[in-house]
Formats: sequence, structure tokens, C-alpha cells
Amino acid sequence: MSRENGANRIVDRVPPWTMAVAAMLMIQATAALSVPLIELLGAGGTAWLRLAFGAVFFIAIARPPLRRIRRVDVLPLAGLGVATGVMMVAFLSAIERIPLGTAVAIEFLGPLAVAAIRSRSRRMLIWPVLALAGVVLLTEPWHGEVDLLGVGFAALAGAGWGVYILLTQKVGDRFSGISGLSITIPIAAVVTAFVGVPQVIGHLDWRVLLIAAGLALLAPVIPFGLEMLALRRMTHTAFGTLMALEPAFGVLLGVLVLAQIPSAAQVAGIVLVVLAGAGAQRGGIRERANDDPDLAPLEERV
Repeated sequence: MSRENGANRIVDRVPPWTMAVAAMLMIQATAALSVPLIELLGAGGTAWLRLAFGAVFFIAIARPPLRRIRRVDVLPLAGLGVATGVMMVAFLSAIERIPLGTAVAIEFLGPLAVAAIRSRSRRMLIWPVLALAGVVLLTEPWHGEVDLLGVGFAALAGAGWGVYILLTQKVGDRFSGISGLSITIPIAAVVTAFVGVPQVIGHLDWRVLLIAAGLALLAPVIPFGLEMLALRRMTHTAFGTLMALEPAFGVLLGVLVLAQIPSAAQVAGIVLVVLAGAGAQRGGIRERANDDPDLAPLEERV
């Protein structure tokens, strides 16, 4: 028995939902662990370093299929890279100002809106509305202490996530597996360099670079691999419903890593967002031009 077959058998024994949950936890842990680096470098600098190292890792893992790029692919690839960069800078800017769980819940409105709009069913609009009610409970505006800039950054990240999903479907129909990421993540790194490089000048040393490289491995490199393995053995609907737990994981990591304790109203808000995310997956399966199970995870997260 070859090593590859042996490894595949070991992977097959691992329940697929555990790999999906591990991916989500790693993504939220990376966000929480990025906070000290944000305090040193700024959100733009942290995003750029993570994307720059991520680009190096993805290029090393999968050679960019540059010869396969057609003229019609240029705009989707460039747009996806820009959306990725905007999403990461905006999200890190949000968690610099508001709790992690709140930022994830607000960002989650982007994918929910895309799911509702593309369903062509008015009944699907109930899920973004339900999630919005949850966000109101999370931000507790009646206390008069809402950080509007932080909320705005999270909303921008959500818009970026929505655009990311739409463009990933176009790119995913042309480039299988992580080959598309080996093109779009470097584009994202170049885009964020305009805001990131000025922030990191004078703050780089071997420790900062080592931390940034480790964070890049935690997300997106390893989680994407875990999501791909999970999708080989899960339906898209089951995977998407499981991903609805991500805002709850954001709250959990905020408590464990950043000591951000939510109020009872905020816990209720997270429950509403999770329910809305699970409900939005009903009937949300897309017929793909290229039915490759490796493509689906790319719609979920950077």
C-alpha cells in the first residue's frame, strides 16, 4: 500500500464535520490572534503581511496556471483579488474597534444577502432580516456606545465577502482546487500593499515576520485544505449549514482569547444570526459548470 493511499485511508476515517469545524475555529482563532499584531502594525499592515505570506505559500503549493488565463478571466480574477484584499483589511479594521463575535456576525450579512437575492424567493428575505435583528442585539444601540466606524468596517467586509462569493463561482468554474487562489491571493497582497506597506515600515523584525507567517498558515492556507477534504464527503447544503456556526465561533474565540464577554442580549443576537445562516442554506445548492468538489470551499471564506 502506497503512502498516498495510506494517508487517504486515515483521512477517510476522520468525520468530515470535524475538519469543517476545525477550519472555522482556525479562521476565528487567527482573527483573534491577529489583534496584538494589529495594535503594532495597524489593520492594513497586518492584512498585507498575512496575504503576502499566504501568496508565497499558495504559489509554493500550487503553481499559478497563468497559461490557462483567457481574456475573459482577467476581470473576475482581478476583481476576486481586490475583493479578498478589501475584505481582509476591512474585517481586521473592524475587530480593532468592536468585539470579534459582533464583527463576524455583521460580516455574515453579506453572504446571507447574496443567498437571499439569488434564491429569487421573497421568503428567503426573512433570513437577512432575522440576522439583522441579531446584529442589533449584538451592537446594543440603546446603550449609546455603538462604534459606528467599526460597524461600518464590518459591513464593508460583509459586502466584500458577498462579492467574493459571486466572483469565486466564476473563477472556480475555470480553475480547480487551490490553483485559482495561487493567482488571486497574490493580487490581494499587491492591492493591500498600498495601505499595508506604509504601516509596517519601521516595525518589521524577525519575530513579527515569524508571527505573520504563522498566522498566514492558520488562515487561509490550512483551513482551505481542511474545507476541501470535508467537501469531498459532505453535501454543499450540509457544509453551508455547518458554516452558519462561524459567528458563534467568533464569540467563543473572543471570550477565550480576547476576554470579550457578551451580554445576554448579545448571546441572543448570535443565536438569531446562526439560525438565519442555517435557514438561508435551504435550497441553496448551485449547479456547477465544473462539478469539482475542490471548488466549493472557495465560496466560503478567505
